[in-house]
Amino acid sequence: MKLYTFFRSSAAFRMRIALNCKGLAYAPQVVSLPKDEHKLSSYLAVHPQGLVPALEDGGKIYVQSLAMMEYLEETRPQPPLLPANAEDRAYVRAVAQIIACEIHPLNNLRTLRYLKKSYRLDDEGVNVWYRHWIAEGLNGLEVFLASSKKHGKYCYRDQVTIADCCLVPQVFNAQRYQCDLAPYPTIMGIFAECMKLDAFIDAQPSRQPDAA
Repeated sequence: MKLYTFFRSSAAFRMRIALNCKGLAYAPQVVSLPKDEHKLSSYLAVHPQGLVPALEDGGKIYVQSLAMMEYLEETRPQPPLLPANAEDRAYVRAVAQIIACEIHPLNNLRTLRYLKKSYRLDDEGVNVWYRHWIAEGLNGLEVFLASSKKHGKYCYRDQVTIADCCLVPQVFNAQRYQCDLAPYPTIMGIFAECMKLDAFIDAQPSRQPDAA
């Protein structure tokens, strides 16, 4: 199994966590986004969108982190990253999608690059954009988690799920941009519990071979 990854990519970070949680060994294939290696024809042959991550398993390529985590759940169901019943699975998927579909796209590298180039924003202008959308997104997520009353140590009770795989990288990014995270005690409590686990610790950016 190969994972095409970049150490600071939050989507790749999600996949590293999921693979670790499943106890699955993989060979990291580093794709440097700052060096535009994702735009090379050799990588576009792997992932036509030119995005990371991509997962190679059994000679086939899988893309999009949420779809890849679902693929792992279906092909390697133990230990599970989704709850047993449909209602709770819908909740976990909703948390994951709030992060991956609502928060992350507004703040990923290609969005920030476009803002800087097309609107001539300086670094502080980009940071203002980033912090606004992080606050908007995390506030909604905090309310959703609290009101659903399904969280425990983790997003869903005391079971690690794909929701946690998405939450931790998003918090890492928010910390990197020095966002104020004090208004989100539920999120930060879950984050702290996740970061006690080897699956999350070993997946973090600083532990990756391309972090140096």
